[in-house]
Amino acid sequence: MDRSDLALRITGGIAIGFGGLTLLSGGSALLGALDMGAVIGFVLWFNTLAGVAYIVAGLGFWWAKPWAYPLSLAICLATLLVFAGFLYVVLRGGAYEMRTVFAMTLRCAIWLGIALVARVALRRRQT
Repeated sequence: MDRSDLALRITGGIAIGFGGLTLLSGGSALLGALDMGAVIGFVLWFNTLAGVAYIVAGLGFWWAKPWAYPLSLAICLATLLVFAGFLYVVLRGGAYEMRTVFAMTLRCAIWLGIALVARVALRRRQT
């Protein structure tokens, strides 16, 4: 296994693990098993449903599928848009949890990192 295949496998594993944890925490909050405090509904729903996309992208990276890179970019951009919507609600005086700010920042950073690593690894694999 060369370096780009290894990078894709690691990236895929991270995405799959992150997706599983996202589904678990989001699903638990949606079902009322976790008290998340001041939740902004569309952020919670987006993050929970995005967990499925994380797993799909992770499987794509694991299998070195070229479509996984554009999917990771789409996840990153969609997360940024939802984060912007969240910030809009906050700036208009809506109740929120500070941990949501940290979580959304982390999600954006992770997906930007995943997309960059995947882009390089998939390009190296093609040459």
